[in-house]
Amino acid sequence: MPSGAAKHTLPARRVALMNQKGGVGKTTTTVNLAAALARAGRPTLVVDLDPQAHATLHLGVDPAALERSLYDVLVSEEVAPALVLHEAEKNLALLPAHTDLAAAEGELAQSPDRNQRLSRALERMEGLFRYVLIDCPPSLGTLTLNALACADEVLIPMQSHFLALQGVGKLLETVGAVRQSLNPRLAVTGVVLCAHDPSSAHAREVVADLESFFAQSRDAGQPWSDAGVLRPPVRRNIKLAECPSFGKTIFAYAPQAPGAEDYAALAAGLMKTWDAHDRERAAPPVHTPASRATTNSPATAPAAAPASRAAS
Repeated sequence: MPSGAAKHTLPARRVALMNQKGGVGKTTTTVNLAAALARAGRPTLVVDLDPQAHATLHLGVDPAALERSLYDVLVSEEVAPALVLHEAEKNLALLPAHTDLAAAEGELAQSPDRNQRLSRALERMEGLFRYVLIDCPPSLGTLTLNALACADEVLIPMQSHFLALQGVGKLLETVGAVRQSLNPRLAVTGVVLCAHDPSSAHAREVVADLESFFAQSRDAGQPWSDAGVLRPPVRRNIKLAECPSFGKTIFAYAPQAPGAEDYAALAAGLMKTWDAHDRERAAPPVHTPASRATTNSPATAPAAAPASRAAS
């Protein structure tokens, strides 16, 4: 449990970071974005839902030395998740993974509640964290469905390459299917560009295609209708590749590096957006007097949604 943790009145914002393509900067973004949020004074939890346990290693925890891990929390509700927490830094905690997490998919396959195990575990820690960032495995199975079933929103880390762009469409289809069947509040916040090279003409073309797609999706009633390409992009930076081998975040390893600057700026932008949403949630409802309500113009039907390029 985080030292000196205070209860938070608003529910924790749960963010799933996912991409079915590996090696795109998903774990790097999960860990360093979480560290940036924590350093801004926001208690943050990293949930390592990937059996490769890369987020666990990145935060300096040896999976082989763990007595208990997220696997135990998911397969047995007798294991209190707070007892499995590791404090990585001030305001930054970890629910660690072990390679045996891969076995959880098979063990939970026949359980009617198999997709709600993570949600119930996080509910048992409600009030401890402001943000929960979930590092999803690069596949669509029970573990990823657990993340999407409990998340409020999805961040998509990706590199600005043609093949990565093609995979985004399939990923968005997955999010749409989960919103229909498991989690009606699930939405896509946007794409985080990783290892970005702004001097590359190809990268600029991919970013332009993404921005065009999201612009066409406005008011289309899709989970990604309010999404966009988040700024700033995370520049290609060797320090980001080096810091996991030392079990450190970019802020602990190379705080002056461009990667630290970019993740801090990305976190600041997200906190500004999330704080605005939290104020809206906390505000009392506004009641319109009946006499004024009758003078309003009748509602008009929304315009037809543009065709989704992701579905093509």
